[in-house]
Amino acid sequence: MDDDALLAEQLAYYRAGAAQYDRPYAEREELRELLAAVDGLPVAGDVLELACGTGQWTPRLAARARSVTAVDAAAEVVDLARARTASVPCAVRFVQADLFAWRPPRRYDTVFFAFWLSHVPPERLPGFWHTVAAALAPGGKAIFIDDGPAAAAEEEVLAGQSAPAALRWLDDGSRYRIVKVFHDARALTDDLTARGWSVRIRTVPAGNYIGIAEPPTADSG
Repeated sequence: MDDDALLAEQLAYYRAGAAQYDRPYAEREELRELLAAVDGLPVAGDVLELACGTGQWTPRLAARARSVTAVDAAAEVVDLARARTASVPCAVRFVQADLFAWRPPRRYDTVFFAFWLSHVPPERLPGFWHTVAAALAPGGKAIFIDDGPAAAAEEEVLAGQSAPAALRWLDDGSRYRIVKVFHDARALTDDLTARGWSVRIRTVPAGNYIGIAEPPTADSG
């Protein structure tokens, strides 16, 4: 299975499982704590949210932003996110698009993505970081939250795939392969630093990490 096929199955999983998407946020205290952590992050100005899902993070971003543009490839979760944010005070615009093909038409003060970096195949990381850098206005910041290596114990990790992958199940018994890369905070810091980014990544007690990064001047200027 090549990366394209794996990513297509990943998208199919999130489309088919849109109704189940919010369940972990209701069941897991550590996710609710991560949501609350957004209030202490430097979210400001015009915000681009990548892989917005059902909009769990979007209202918290909107509370600190001048505007939010939220992008996801799955129409089903975008519909739920749009309903969730109908009454937020700032302007929220939703875009349904493949994040590996879509290019932002403008620049933003903040680019935010939660639990998306782990779904990017390693071979596509350089292009992804370039897209993020190109989307940031001068002085802008990328803010990201995701699973660290400890989360691998909770997944059915698969071998022999084109990229690190896990198997996910839906309530109807259907199974889907997804990309799942459990980045180590120090290794990710070293990788971004080598690419010219200024980055700070901290781990939280549940094993997740929170990163704040600024791109190389050549990319952001």
